[in-house]
Amino acid sequence: MGVVREGVRVGTWIAGGIVALAVLSVIGTFVFGGAGWLTAPFRGEARERENTVASGVFRQSTYQEFFDLCEAVRNAEGSIEVLDEERETASEARRTQIDQSVTALRVTRIESVNEYNSKAAQEHRAPFRDRDLPYRLDADAGKTTCAISG
Repeated sequence: MGVVREGVRVGTWIAGGIVALAVLSVIGTFVFGGAGWLTAPFRGEARERENTVASGVFRQSTYQEFFDLCEAVRNAEGSIEVLDEERETASEARRTQIDQSVTALRVTRIESVNEYNSKAAQEHRAPFRDRDLPYRLDADAGKTTCAISG
């Protein structure tokens, strides 16, 4: 009976050692990087939130950026309107220049509209668009309606 008891005791120590080694391995994994791997999504979201929502500079500049983009669209529209009026009484050479300028201004206007719409659709920027500004601008519309402030 003493030999059997001695064998059980050794087996228990071996099993306990294996369990202890497994527990230490799990603890070591967490201490030396495993916890970082598990919490990476949370830490990434927190860092993104700190860089955007928690950043006063980001909030203010994004808020102002929507007004600036809308104003760029309105400026292009105003310039096109003035050039169209001038075209009626302009010489042939000047009309050619006006047509080229109007084409360039229309392209600039479309680029500004697309940039505004792109930024308005971004989750981290959209909350900072003023409620008086449109959700989207229409590139095909003749006139853009934007609130004048900022």
